Amino acid sequence: MPNATVLTIAYSTMAARAHNISLTGTAPDIEVLVCVQGGSLRCDGEWARARVIPVPGTGVAKSRNASIECARGRYLLFGDDDVAVNFPGVAQGIRHLQRTGHALALGQGLDPSGSLRKRYPRHVTPLTPFNSAKAATYEMLIDLSQVRAKGVRFDVRFGAGTDLHLGDEYIFIVDLLRAGLSGDAVPLIFGTHPRVSSGTQWGSPADSHARAVALNRVFGRWAPFARMAFGLKNATKFGSWRALETFLTNNELPPADAHTRWAAVSPGSTSER
Repeated sequence: MPNATVLTIAYSTMAARAHNISLTGTAPDIEVLVCVQGGSLRCDGEWARARVIPVPGTGVAKSRNASIECARGRYLLFGDDDVAVNFPGVAQGIRHLQRTGHALALGQGLDPSGSLRKRYPRHVTPLTPFNSAKAATYEMLIDLSQVRAKGVRFDVRFGAGTDLHLGDEYIFIVDLLRAGLSGDAVPLIFGTHPRVSSGTQWGSPADSHARAVALNRVFGRWAPFARMAFGLKNATKFGSWRALETFLTNNELPPADAHTRWAAVSPGSTSER
């Protein structure tokens, strides 16, 4: 793995779920952040080498922003408490960023059986607003210096723990691209994650509503065309024509609160344990 301070792995979790994180196998030259909401953690045993960042409030996007603010490494891999990191694949992702100068490498994930969790590009593929909607956060490796320089952060109105519980990763990637930065989907395994996740959920009106609002946030006045293309491509997943029609006609935008949107935890605004 690269030299000291090159890589930070930032796990986002709730205090009640933090015990699911395993730091076994993490090399000493990798910084480990644990951004935790809903309580405090003891830092003994294998946790003694981790920096625990208490994050106030709810919503995983706030924890992602805290990791962007607080990480000391040049590159940051986002993690969840149910992800097992594939360090050789991440090291290859870092080399890809170093070679290309891009700000984001979007890797791949396996399920516990060792199968790819979804259909991924077979070759290095430049990311666009039209091919990055299925991104998962634990697949994202970023160049922190570039992301910070452009002020790109997660929109905290979206993501787990909010009413709009989907789309935070997609919006982050599109914001990054529109800020003038570049990213690739790369055929590299970054980790293992259970097959079921928030991004695989389609059954409830809340799921389709969050997807529609995310597309509205990304495409603005062109959102009806984006919803039409997305809806027709995934028509069978909506469960009924009525659900699909509701999605196609959903013009709702997220709450217009700029302060909440970019709320983050800075190194000076939180205590580290």
